[in-house]
Amino acid sequence: MNEILEGLGHGFSVAFQPENLLFVFIGVTVGTLIGLIPGLGPVATIALLLPLTFSLEPASAIVMLAGIYYGSMYGGRIPAILLRLPGDASAVVTTFDGYPLTQQGKAGPALGITAIGSFLGGTVAILGLTFLAPSMASFAGQISAPDMFILAALGLLMVTFIGSGSKPKALAAAAMGILAAIVGLDPATGTERLTFGNFEMTAGIHVVAVAVGLFGIGEIMHNAQEGFYKGAGKKPLGRILPSKADWLLTRMAILRSSIIGFFIGIIPGGGGTISSVIAYGAERRFSKQPQKFGKGAMDGLAATETADNASSNSAFLPLLTLGVPPNPVLALIFGALLLQNITPGPALVQEHPDVFWGVIASMYVGNIILLILNLPLIGVFVRLLKIPGNIMAPIILIVAIAGVYSVRNSMFDVLTCILFGIAGYVLRTFNFDLGPFVLGFILGPILEENFRQTMVMSNGSFGIFFERPVPLTIMILVVLVTIWFAYDSRRRKNKTRVTMDQFAEAERVAEGPQQDLAASLANVDTGEISSAGSATAGGPGHQDTDPATSAGEHGEESNPPNR
Repeated sequence: MNEILEGLGHGFSVAFQPENLLFVFIGVTVGTLIGLIPGLGPVATIALLLPLTFSLEPASAIVMLAGIYYGSMYGGRIPAILLRLPGDASAVVTTFDGYPLTQQGKAGPALGITAIGSFLGGTVAILGLTFLAPSMASFAGQISAPDMFILAALGLLMVTFIGSGSKPKALAAAAMGILAAIVGLDPATGTERLTFGNFEMTAGIHVVAVAVGLFGIGEIMHNAQEGFYKGAGKKPLGRILPSKADWLLTRMAILRSSIIGFFIGIIPGGGGTISSVIAYGAERRFSKQPQKFGKGAMDGLAATETADNASSNSAFLPLLTLGVPPNPVLALIFGALLLQNITPGPALVQEHPDVFWGVIASMYVGNIILLILNLPLIGVFVRLLKIPGNIMAPIILIVAIAGVYSVRNSMFDVLTCILFGIAGYVLRTFNFDLGPFVLGFILGPILEENFRQTMVMSNGSFGIFFERPVPLTIMILVVLVTIWFAYDSRRRKNKTRVTMDQFAEAERVAEGPQQDLAASLANVDTGEISSAGSATAGGPGHQDTDPATSAGEHGEESNPPNR
């Protein structure tokens, strides 16, 4: 413990050097700005900035690149929440509740809870990175293909719970996403799959083209039918910061999702997408109002953002301690370290403590800067909604197309994006949830790759899933959780049915006297009512003066017999 605290203290002395503070600020600011552009992302930006790192000190270069990475995680949420344009694959889940909240006039609180959740999730992850590095590195090193396959399969199964509409349609959308993901060359044999003889399709379909097409162009087409972003600029924007009720609703979601994001992030290949999916699905089950998820649930939004930022920070654990970059962004940072003649791995903390502890300490500083930077700018971001639709539509379209083109400098990606935009419009017309499609597209290759490796490891035997502790534990947990969820769902349904029956019974009892009175009145003869009314009008001492009536009613008294 003392060594950790001493190392962290040394790291802060490095991070608080004026030049390093400047580079942290530049990194998180640039990251936030590039996150605003769908399709650009940290990969392209860091790739462009790699040549500039030659002239920088190693610690300065890495803290700047790290700031770009986790800064872009927050920046990518801004268009996802305001315009339903996910800046990257992991921001897809953000659109599920972020955009509905914007439509309800709660864009300010949505961005506020995103900033706070990202800060807290990142802080929890950095604390874990600081104090649990040795044991977590050992655990992450034991994760192999069977474990990753089971984890990805679990993420894909969450699709059925994430879909806000029909569960069969959600599964069908996920299947379509997996089908689109296999387009290209078979990674093992090199065989063409669904390319239809088109050479450009052999490279596969890029996830940015799919995500921007479905959620960007598809959204433009959908809203153009009813008037582009109808009323978006006229809706009340809400308060800038989340209310006390929002905080009480989301605090446990933030805590749970911080832990989920941390552990998913340290697994190579885990990343923000899987952590967001699992955290969102778990939070929906914990929620007292799961029916609001997908329609503007603040706790659902907080869960995805917290888990994503936590995973982006904890992803540095396998990079710094094992020399294993868990995602493409950290692979570029890995390359930047190599360019500085620094090899990430177990020896990094002894050979280059300035870099190891300086990067960790800079994350604390960077997360605070992000919070201070983004909260005051929420009003600026929200004011995007006030731009007239006829101006916003072409701007969004140009930005989306430019972002897609910049990924691989390919017009084929642009055409693919447009085709998926049309597909997204058609799917929305038939009430398909688009989220499962993209998630199936992202998780499909992960499933395929790890399943192949698993079969090679086991010589084609499925018994390997029951022999290894991690997949066996996950499968047992999945079965237990599924049984519990089924029981809980049935219990809630029965409780709802009992409540409705009680309500109907109470309503029947309340309406009973009125129905009995109506039936009695319907059966009473009109003459009787008139007679009763006359008698009542006459009063108790009234006597009928009609001779005929008197004679009829009192014949013996009126006409005594003759003797």
